[in-house]
Amino acid sequence: MTQSLVEIKQLCVHFPIFKGLMRKQVGAVEAVDQLSFDVLRGETLGLVGESGCGKSTTGRALLRLIDATSGSIKLNLQDSTNNSSTTVDITALGKGQMRPHRPQVQMIFQDPQACLNPRMTVASIIREPLDEHSKLSKSEKHAKVLQLLDDVGLNPSFANRYPHEFSGGQRQRIGIARALALSPQFIVCDEPIAALDVSIQAQVVNLLKDLQEKKGLTYLFISHDLSMVRHIATRVAVMYLGSIVELGPSEQLYKDPKHPYTQALLSAVPVANPAIEKTRQRTLLTGDVPSPANPPSGCRFSTRCPVAKEQCKTERPAWRELQDGRYIACHFAD
Repeated sequence: MTQSLVEIKQLCVHFPIFKGLMRKQVGAVEAVDQLSFDVLRGETLGLVGESGCGKSTTGRALLRLIDATSGSIKLNLQDSTNNSSTTVDITALGKGQMRPHRPQVQMIFQDPQACLNPRMTVASIIREPLDEHSKLSKSEKHAKVLQLLDDVGLNPSFANRYPHEFSGGQRQRIGIARALALSPQFIVCDEPIAALDVSIQAQVVNLLKDLQEKKGLTYLFISHDLSMVRHIATRVAVMYLGSIVELGPSEQLYKDPKHPYTQALLSAVPVANPAIEKTRQRTLLTGDVPSPANPPSGCRFSTRCPVAKEQCKTERPAWRELQDGRYIACHFAD
Protein backbone atom coordinates (compact mmCIF):
# COMPACT_ATOMS: atom_id res chain seq x y z
CA MET A 1 0.00 0.00 0.00
CA THR A 2 1.36 3.43 -0.95
CA GLN A 3 2.38 5.59 1.99
CA SER A 4 0.64 8.89 2.60
CA LEU A 5 2.88 11.92 2.26
CA VAL A 6 0.26 14.38 3.53
CA GLU A 7 -2.54 13.47 5.94
CA ILE A 8 -5.34 16.03 6.44
CA LYS A 9 -7.87 15.51 9.23
CA GLN A 10 -10.90 17.76 9.88
CA LEU A 11 -9.13 20.80 8.40
CA CYS A 12 -10.97 24.11 8.80
CA VAL A 13 -9.94 27.58 7.62
CA HIS A 14 -12.38 30.27 8.73
CA PHE A 15 -11.84 34.00 8.17
CA PRO A 16 -13.49 36.21 10.80
CA ILE A 17 -15.92 38.98 9.78
CA PHE A 18 -15.62 42.20 11.79
CA LYS A 19 -18.06 45.13 11.88
CA GLY A 20 -18.47 48.42 13.71
CA LEU A 21 -16.07 50.86 15.30
CA MET A 22 -15.07 48.31 17.93
CA ARG A 23 -14.32 45.73 15.23
CA LYS A 24 -16.57 43.15 16.84
CA GLN A 25 -16.61 39.73 15.20
CA VAL A 26 -20.08 39.02 13.85
CA GLY A 27 -19.39 35.85 11.91
CA ALA A 28 -16.87 33.97 9.82
CA VAL A 29 -16.32 32.97 6.19
CA GLU A 30 -16.00 29.18 6.23
CA ALA A 31 -13.63 28.96 3.28
CA VAL A 32 -12.56 25.40 4.15
CA ASP A 33 -14.61 23.24 6.49
CA GLN A 34 -13.89 19.74 7.82
CA LEU A 35 -11.65 18.39 5.07
CA SER A 36 -10.22 14.91 5.58
CA PHE A 37 -8.11 13.23 2.90
CA ASP A 38 -4.60 11.93 2.17
CA VAL A 39 -2.12 12.71 -0.58
CA LEU A 40 -0.18 9.56 -1.44
CA ARG A 41 3.56 9.66 -2.09
CA GLY A 42 4.35 9.95 -5.79
CA GLU A 43 0.79 10.66 -6.96
CA THR A 44 -0.93 13.66 -8.50
CA LEU A 45 -4.13 14.49 -6.63
CA GLY A 46 -6.39 16.74 -8.68
CA LEU A 47 -8.58 19.24 -6.81
CA VAL A 48 -11.49 20.64 -8.85
CA GLY A 49 -14.59 22.73 -8.21
CA GLU A 50 -16.29 26.04 -8.92
CA SER A 51 -14.62 29.39 -8.37
CA GLY A 52 -14.69 30.38 -4.71
CA CYS A 53 -15.15 26.85 -3.36
CA GLY A 54 -11.89 26.96 -1.37
CA LYS A 55 -9.39 25.15 -3.59
CA SER A 56 -6.60 27.73 -3.39
CA THR A 57 -7.21 28.27 0.32
CA THR A 58 -6.78 24.53 0.85
CA GLY A 59 -3.50 24.51 -1.06
CA ARG A 60 -2.11 27.48 0.87
CA ALA A 61 -3.19 25.96 4.19
CA LEU A 62 -1.31 22.73 3.40
CA LEU A 63 1.90 24.79 3.06
CA ARG A 64 1.15 26.97 6.11
CA LEU A 65 1.01 30.09 3.94
CA ILE A 66 -2.20 30.71 5.87
CA ASP A 67 -3.00 29.27 9.29
CA ALA A 68 -5.67 26.65 9.84
CA THR A 69 -8.49 27.41 12.27
CA SER A 70 -8.62 23.79 13.42
CA GLY A 71 -7.71 20.29 12.31
CA SER A 72 -4.34 18.72 11.55
CA ILE A 73 -1.96 18.53 8.59
CA LYS A 74 0.68 15.83 8.98
CA LEU A 75 3.71 15.50 6.70
CA ASN A 76 5.46 12.13 6.45
CA LEU A 77 8.85 13.36 5.24
CA GLN A 78 11.75 11.17 4.15
CA ASP A 79 15.38 12.02 4.87
CA SER A 80 17.49 10.80 1.95
CA THR A 81 20.77 11.19 3.88
CA ASN A 82 20.04 8.50 6.48
CA ASN A 83 17.06 6.81 4.80
CA SER A 84 14.70 7.63 7.66
CA SER A 85 11.24 9.22 7.84
CA THR A 86 9.67 11.68 10.23
CA THR A 87 6.05 12.67 10.80
CA VAL A 88 5.27 16.24 11.80
CA ASP A 89 1.97 18.03 12.39
CA ILE A 90 2.67 21.43 10.86
CA THR A 91 -0.48 23.01 12.30
CA ALA A 92 1.11 22.75 15.76
CA LEU A 93 4.36 24.46 14.74
CA GLY A 94 5.30 28.10 15.18
CA LYS A 95 6.82 30.09 12.31
CA GLY A 96 10.35 29.40 13.52
CA GLN A 97 9.64 25.69 13.96
CA MET A 98 8.10 25.50 10.48
CA ARG A 99 11.14 26.99 8.75
CA PRO A 100 13.24 23.74 8.61
CA HIS A 101 10.37 21.95 6.86
CA ARG A 102 9.64 24.59 4.22
CA PRO A 103 12.18 23.25 1.68
CA GLN A 104 10.14 20.04 1.48
CA VAL A 105 6.88 21.75 0.50
CA GLN A 106 6.70 24.29 -2.32
CA MET A 107 4.10 26.01 -4.50
CA ILE A 108 3.66 26.91 -8.16
CA PHE A 109 1.40 29.96 -8.37
CA GLN A 110 -1.37 30.73 -10.84
CA ASP A 111 -0.13 34.01 -12.30
CA PRO A 112 3.46 33.60 -13.55
CA GLN A 113 3.86 37.36 -13.95
CA ALA A 114 2.63 38.46 -10.53
CA CYS A 115 4.67 35.88 -8.61
CA LEU A 116 8.05 36.90 -10.11
CA ASN A 117 9.84 40.03 -8.88
CA PRO A 118 10.27 42.29 -11.94
CA ARG A 119 13.41 43.85 -10.43
CA MET A 120 15.26 40.54 -10.09
CA THR A 121 16.97 38.54 -12.80
CA VAL A 122 15.94 34.96 -13.46
CA ALA A 123 19.12 33.73 -11.78
CA SER A 124 18.36 35.78 -8.65
CA ILE A 125 14.76 34.55 -8.53
CA ILE A 126 15.75 30.88 -8.71
CA ARG A 127 18.75 31.35 -6.41
CA GLU A 128 16.73 33.08 -3.65
CA PRO A 129 15.47 29.82 -2.02
CA LEU A 130 19.06 28.50 -2.10
CA ASP A 131 20.30 31.67 -0.37
CA GLU A 132 17.70 31.23 2.37
CA HIS A 133 17.81 27.50 3.02
CA SER A 134 21.08 26.01 1.73
CA LYS A 135 24.77 26.22 2.58
CA LEU A 136 26.03 25.91 -0.99
CA SER A 137 28.89 28.06 -2.21
CA LYS A 138 28.32 30.84 -4.74
CA SER A 139 29.65 28.73 -7.60
CA GLU A 140 27.53 25.73 -6.56
CA LYS A 141 24.41 27.90 -6.47
CA HIS A 142 25.16 29.26 -9.94
CA ALA A 143 25.62 25.74 -11.30
CA LYS A 144 22.36 24.67 -9.64
CA VAL A 145 20.48 27.59 -11.23
CA LEU A 146 21.77 26.71 -14.71
CA GLN A 147 20.82 23.07 -14.18
CA LEU A 148 17.31 24.00 -13.07
CA LEU A 149 16.82 26.18 -16.14
CA ASP A 150 17.87 23.26 -18.30
CA ASP A 151 15.52 20.91 -16.37
CA VAL A 152 12.49 23.09 -17.17
CA GLY A 153 13.41 23.51 -20.83
CA LEU A 154 14.92 27.01 -20.77
CA ASN A 155 18.28 28.02 -22.19
CA PRO A 156 20.77 28.57 -19.31
CA SER A 157 21.97 31.71 -21.13
CA PHE A 158 18.65 33.33 -20.09
CA ALA A 159 19.82 33.48 -16.48
CA ASN A 160 20.64 37.21 -16.53
CA ARG A 161 17.39 38.31 -18.18
CA TYR A 162 14.36 39.79 -16.41
CA PRO A 163 10.82 38.31 -16.20
CA HIS A 164 9.30 40.88 -18.59
CA GLU A 165 11.53 39.54 -21.37
CA PHE A 166 9.75 36.17 -21.36
CA SER A 167 6.40 34.86 -22.56
CA GLY A 168 3.75 33.58 -20.13
CA GLY A 169 4.74 29.96 -20.63
CA GLN A 170 8.42 30.74 -20.09
CA ARG A 171 7.63 32.69 -16.92
CA GLN A 172 5.68 29.71 -15.60
CA ARG A 173 8.73 27.52 -16.28
CA ILE A 174 10.81 29.96 -14.22
CA GLY A 175 8.30 29.59 -11.40
CA ILE A 176 8.57 25.81 -11.65
CA ALA A 177 12.37 26.02 -11.54
CA ARG A 178 12.17 28.14 -8.38
CA ALA A 179 9.83 25.60 -6.77
CA LEU A 180 12.29 22.78 -7.60
CA ALA A 181 15.36 24.62 -6.28
CA LEU A 182 15.29 23.00 -2.83
CA SER A 183 14.37 19.48 -4.07
CA PRO A 184 10.92 19.39 -2.40
CA GLN A 185 8.86 16.26 -1.84
CA PHE A 186 5.43 17.92 -2.15
CA ILE A 187 4.37 20.69 -4.56
CA VAL A 188 1.01 22.49 -4.64
CA CYS A 189 0.23 23.54 -8.22
CA ASP A 190 -2.35 26.32 -7.86
CA GLU A 191 -3.95 26.49 -11.31
CA PRO A 192 -0.52 26.66 -13.02
CA ILE A 193 -2.01 26.65 -16.54
CA ALA A 194 -5.02 28.95 -16.07
CA ALA A 195 -3.26 32.08 -17.38
CA LEU A 196 -1.64 30.35 -20.38
CA ASP A 197 -2.67 29.78 -23.99
CA VAL A 198 -4.12 26.36 -24.77
CA SER A 199 -1.08 25.37 -26.86
CA ILE A 200 1.24 26.24 -23.96
CA GLN A 201 -0.89 24.50 -21.33
CA ALA A 202 -0.09 21.06 -22.71
CA GLN A 203 3.64 21.83 -22.70
CA VAL A 204 3.58 22.89 -19.04
CA VAL A 205 1.52 19.86 -17.97
CA ASN A 206 3.84 17.49 -19.84
CA LEU A 207 6.82 19.19 -18.19
CA LEU A 208 5.26 18.64 -14.75
CA LYS A 209 4.69 14.96 -15.55
CA ASP A 210 8.28 14.50 -16.77
CA LEU A 211 9.69 16.19 -13.66
CA GLN A 212 7.51 14.00 -11.46
CA GLU A 213 8.91 10.84 -13.05
CA LYS A 214 12.52 12.04 -12.83
CA LYS A 215 12.44 13.47 -9.30
CA GLY A 216 9.70 11.42 -7.61
CA LEU A 217 7.53 14.45 -6.86
CA THR A 218 4.06 14.51 -5.32
CA TYR A 219 1.54 17.08 -6.61
CA LEU A 220 -1.70 18.63 -5.45
CA PHE A 221 -2.94 19.92 -8.81
CA ILE A 222 -5.63 22.60 -8.47
CA SER A 223 -7.48 23.45 -11.67
CA HIS A 224 -10.77 24.41 -13.33
CA ASP A 225 -9.88 22.45 -16.47
CA LEU A 226 -11.49 19.05 -15.90
CA SER A 227 -10.08 17.60 -19.13
CA MET A 228 -6.53 18.52 -18.14
CA VAL A 229 -7.01 17.15 -14.63
CA ARG A 230 -8.13 13.85 -16.11
CA HIS A 231 -4.92 13.78 -18.15
CA ILE A 232 -2.51 14.43 -15.29
CA ALA A 233 -4.20 13.30 -12.05
CA THR A 234 -3.98 9.88 -10.41
CA ARG A 235 -6.95 10.63 -8.16
CA VAL A 236 -9.43 13.52 -8.19
CA ALA A 237 -11.14 15.34 -5.31
CA VAL A 238 -14.27 17.37 -6.09
CA MET A 239 -14.87 20.40 -3.85
CA TYR A 240 -18.05 22.38 -3.22
CA LEU A 241 -18.46 25.34 -0.85
CA GLY A 242 -15.45 24.51 1.32
CA SER A 243 -16.01 20.74 1.52
CA ILE A 244 -14.90 17.77 -0.55
CA VAL A 245 -17.94 15.85 -1.80
CA GLU A 246 -16.22 13.03 -3.71
CA LEU A 247 -12.71 11.59 -4.05
CA GLY A 248 -11.60 8.63 -6.11
CA PRO A 249 -9.34 7.30 -8.89
CA SER A 250 -9.42 9.57 -11.93
CA GLU A 251 -10.82 7.18 -14.56
CA GLN A 252 -13.32 5.72 -12.11
CA LEU A 253 -14.66 9.13 -11.11
CA TYR A 254 -14.91 10.44 -14.68
CA LYS A 255 -16.63 7.33 -16.02
CA ASP A 256 -19.08 6.81 -13.15
CA PRO A 257 -19.51 9.87 -10.89
CA LYS A 258 -21.58 9.11 -7.78
CA HIS A 259 -22.22 12.48 -6.16
CA PRO A 260 -24.91 14.67 -7.80
CA TYR A 261 -22.56 17.66 -7.88
CA THR A 262 -19.82 15.63 -9.59
CA GLN A 263 -22.36 14.47 -12.16
CA ALA A 264 -23.43 18.06 -12.84
CA LEU A 265 -19.84 19.27 -13.05
CA LEU A 266 -18.80 16.60 -15.55
CA SER A 267 -21.95 17.04 -17.64
CA ALA A 268 -20.82 20.61 -18.33
CA VAL A 269 -17.62 19.42 -20.02
CA PRO A 270 -18.10 19.40 -23.81
CA VAL A 271 -17.43 16.22 -25.79
CA ALA A 272 -15.35 16.45 -28.96
CA ASN A 273 -17.67 14.08 -30.87
CA PRO A 274 -20.61 16.14 -32.31
CA ALA A 275 -22.91 13.10 -32.49
CA ILE A 276 -22.43 12.31 -28.79
CA GLU A 277 -22.59 15.97 -27.77
CA LYS A 278 -25.93 16.43 -29.54
CA THR A 279 -27.65 13.57 -27.71
CA ARG A 280 -25.92 13.92 -24.34
CA GLN A 281 -28.07 14.81 -21.34
CA ARG A 282 -26.83 17.55 -19.05
CA THR A 283 -27.53 18.10 -15.38
CA LEU A 284 -28.54 21.73 -14.90
CA LEU A 285 -28.30 23.13 -11.38
CA THR A 286 -30.79 25.76 -10.24
CA GLY A 287 -30.03 28.67 -7.95
CA ASP A 288 -26.75 30.27 -6.95
CA VAL A 289 -23.90 28.99 -4.81
CA PRO A 290 -24.65 29.93 -1.17
CA SER A 291 -22.33 32.29 0.68
CA PRO A 292 -19.55 30.62 2.70
CA ALA A 293 -20.33 33.20 5.40
CA ASN A 294 -23.80 31.67 5.76
CA PRO A 295 -23.68 28.06 4.46
CA PRO A 296 -26.80 25.88 4.48
CA SER A 297 -27.42 23.57 7.40
CA GLY A 298 -27.09 19.88 6.70
CA CYS A 299 -25.58 19.06 3.29
CA ARG A 300 -24.04 22.16 1.74
CA PHE A 301 -25.23 21.09 -1.71
CA SER A 302 -28.84 20.54 -0.59
CA THR A 303 -30.09 23.93 -1.89
CA ARG A 304 -29.11 23.04 -5.48
CA CYS A 305 -29.18 19.24 -5.48
CA PRO A 306 -31.76 17.71 -7.88
CA VAL A 307 -32.24 14.63 -5.63
CA ALA A 308 -32.18 16.32 -2.19
CA LYS A 309 -34.61 15.13 0.48
CA GLU A 310 -35.61 16.44 3.89
CA GLN A 311 -32.74 14.59 5.57
CA CYS A 312 -30.23 16.49 3.40
CA LYS A 313 -31.45 19.85 4.75
CA THR A 314 -30.99 18.96 8.41
CA GLU A 315 -28.23 16.32 8.62
CA ARG A 316 -24.72 16.75 7.26
CA PRO A 317 -23.64 13.62 5.34
CA ALA A 318 -20.71 11.65 6.74
CA TRP A 319 -17.43 11.36 4.80
CA ARG A 320 -17.50 7.63 4.04
CA GLU A 321 -15.84 5.02 1.85
CA LEU A 322 -17.85 3.16 -0.80
CA GLN A 323 -17.37 -0.45 -1.80
CA ASP A 324 -15.36 0.53 -4.89
CA GLY A 325 -12.79 2.39 -2.74
CA ARG A 326 -13.78 5.98 -3.44
CA TYR A 327 -14.90 8.43 -0.74
CA ILE A 328 -18.10 10.45 -0.82
CA ALA A 329 -20.21 12.80 1.29
CA CYS A 330 -23.78 12.02 0.32
CA HIS A 331 -26.67 10.30 2.15
CA PHE A 332 -27.97 8.44 -0.88
CA ALA A 333 -25.01 7.73 -3.20
CA ASP A 334 -23.87 4.11 -3.26
